[in-house]
Amino acid sequence: MAASSKAPGTTAEPDVAGLEAGLDALDTVQVRRIPLRQVLLGKVLPPVVAVVLVLVVWKLLVLAHVTDDYKLPDPGAVWHSLRALWLNGTLLGIIWTSVSRGLLGFAAALALGTPLGLLVARVPVVRAALGPVLSGLQSLPSVAWVPAAVIWLGITDSAMYAVILLGAVPSIANGLVSGIDQVPPLYLRAGRTLGATGLRGARHVLLPAALPGYIAGLKQGWAFSWRSLMAAELIASSPDLGLGLGQYLENARTDSDMPGVLLGIALILFVGIAIDLAVFSPLERRVLRGRGLAAAR
Repeated sequence: MAASSKAPGTTAEPDVAGLEAGLDALDTVQVRRIPLRQVLLGKVLPPVVAVVLVLVVWKLLVLAHVTDDYKLPDPGAVWHSLRALWLNGTLLGIIWTSVSRGLLGFAAALALGTPLGLLVARVPVVRAALGPVLSGLQSLPSVAWVPAAVIWLGITDSAMYAVILLGAVPSIANGLVSGIDQVPPLYLRAGRTLGATGLRGARHVLLPAALPGYIAGLKQGWAFSWRSLMAAELIASSPDLGLGLGQYLENARTDSDMPGVLLGIALILFVGIAIDLAVFSPLERRVLRGRGLAAAR
């Protein structure tokens, strides 16, 4: 056996070239555009197939007469309700009434929840006082605030926005707190060394480093905003508020219009998913790509 070329007691020199190559591989983000055909097959086709399967099963249940027609109408009846709204010119107005409220309420919740989250995350006394309260409010069903908001503010848009704020602000604040808690302390020390303290540190160090958790909180905040608004529109319906999706659903229930009820549910689901796919999912992918955590799409 050949003797080792290293003398006893000496330390083996590190493989610098191999180490540098490994670090370069870790730092390199593989940016690759996925072909359109692959995107269609992987992203578009599965949900389309799922919707088709649901419609097929629905149609089979109707044909099998598993229940009365007024409880489970034919899919064609729901389509006729949708077509009637479109021909009457009221479909887009109904959707926009709710979407505009939801987006405006979410923007207000964002303006309140972000500084609140920063305070809770960085000030121990505030965290000890408000942290458990925010967690409790986040677990409280939004519909519980509707009666109180109606008594306080009447059946008005202000009551709708109050319910949205009470439902969304805790989620946004807790998401930011969670993101800040995961920021390595080294980042904060480096920021202080470079003079990024106070509001400058929060803007240039804390918020960028906490973006993944913050965006997760924003997605959940939008979900709570939309759910809160639908609960408020269902319970506190009034002609003065205009016809939104929640009030349309309640009107259909009052009229025992089951196709209208199912259409209202489908539209609420569609809008919630569309906002998430159009706004929050691309934003989340962009942030993750910037950190080398997701491939380009």
